Amino acid sequence: MSNSPKTKATYELFNLPWYLFLLLAAIIFGAIGLGVLPSNMIGAFAFMIILGTILNEIGKRIPGVNSYLGGGPIIVIFGSAALVYFGLLDERTIGIVDTFMKGNGFLDFYIAALITGSILGMNRKLLISAAIRYLPAIFGGVALSLGLAYIVGSLMGYGGQQALFFIAIPIMGGGMGAGAVPLSQIFSAQTGVPAESLLSTMVPAVAMGNALSIILAGFLDILGKKIPKITGNGQLMVKFKNDNSAAEDKNENKVLNLKNLGIGLLMATTFFTLGAIIGKFVPSIHAYAWMILSIALVKVAGLLPERFEVCCHQWYQFIMTNLTAALLVGIGVTYTNIGQVIQAFNGTYLVLVVVTVFGAAIGSAVIGRLVGFFPIESAITAGLCMSNMGGTGDVAVLSASKRMELMPFGQISSRIGGAFMLLLSSFLLRLLGL
Repeated sequence: MSNSPKTKATYELFNLPWYLFLLLAAIIFGAIGLGVLPSNMIGAFAFMIILGTILNEIGKRIPGVNSYLGGGPIIVIFGSAALVYFGLLDERTIGIVDTFMKGNGFLDFYIAALITGSILGMNRKLLISAAIRYLPAIFGGVALSLGLAYIVGSLMGYGGQQALFFIAIPIMGGGMGAGAVPLSQIFSAQTGVPAESLLSTMVPAVAMGNALSIILAGFLDILGKKIPKITGNGQLMVKFKNDNSAAEDKNENKVLNLKNLGIGLLMATTFFTLGAIIGKFVPSIHAYAWMILSIALVKVAGLLPERFEVCCHQWYQFIMTNLTAALLVGIGVTYTNIGQVIQAFNGTYLVLVVVTVFGAAIGSAVIGRLVGFFPIESAITAGLCMSNMGGTGDVAVLSASKRMELMPFGQISSRIGGAFMLLLSSFLLRLLGL
């Protein structure tokens, strides 16, 4: 028998030996330097995976950041955004990422996989029980966040109505496209002020609220580890914590195979398309919301054989495991404007953003606990997924809190909750004026 010591495991990046990963990275960065990075999904995938892996690794090793700010995801998002802000990323590469995220719909592709796989992989009893309790948790967060913003804005001389309409409501409104933009149109129609002018006031609030939501999500993950009784570690409902049937173990125990991934891909993209079809006829509700409702109906009614639920769950796991860091690069490059955050950075404005985001988290945690949710999970999904920047913010918040399996609930907050905020803002404008 040999007495030689065991061979030390080779350090890995993206599941590759470090030296091979660095060789691949050199090729990609060399292509960028020469201006020949493919201007399609090939170039986008390669660059975003390489950069996301590097920044994620850095984030996991920075003291303080890895313990209290969510670690890798925070650094991937804001590190990518910083590369753009400081001009360290060339315009051609930025354009490739922008096109891939927006024009080619990589964000939609990723979210479709997560929603389909996580809902179909969820316990049926949990889905039914959580759905009827979720909206009160959202309303609790909205009520406290708007109330605190109005009160603190009045006390600090900013103006209660100014704080309510230009900071709190945009932050809670579901992001840019589904939140700040339509809100500016609603406010413009009511006040006569040009929508562009109103939007310039709202955008920094949305950006700062999104950044703070991501950071707070990382803190909540740490808080849950220190006080285990207030978190389900990704399980939303208290009564299912010790219920072994609540975690769809059948999905985990199935052998992964290539055919399953293909079926999951087709199912996820088809469910997304179904949401778009329904949204065509009922445009008042976002297509994402219709997608969620359609999948939930299929799950609750048991319309899909278990084998295909497993396929969707495995596809979701594949996407989440391999492409999350890449997606976060896209969020940083395309959707995170550090300049807007810096421009709006003053004491009063910052305090109002903070009370809005903290109000959303605390209100949702309290009401969520009353209806049977774990406070941490309720604060993250019903609270912070309302105060972030829509779909991109959901990915970032849930990634920072290490609770990506809660994506369906995050999307309910962003889409259905965002639609609710548009209706609420119209009502408050008529009630309070501006």
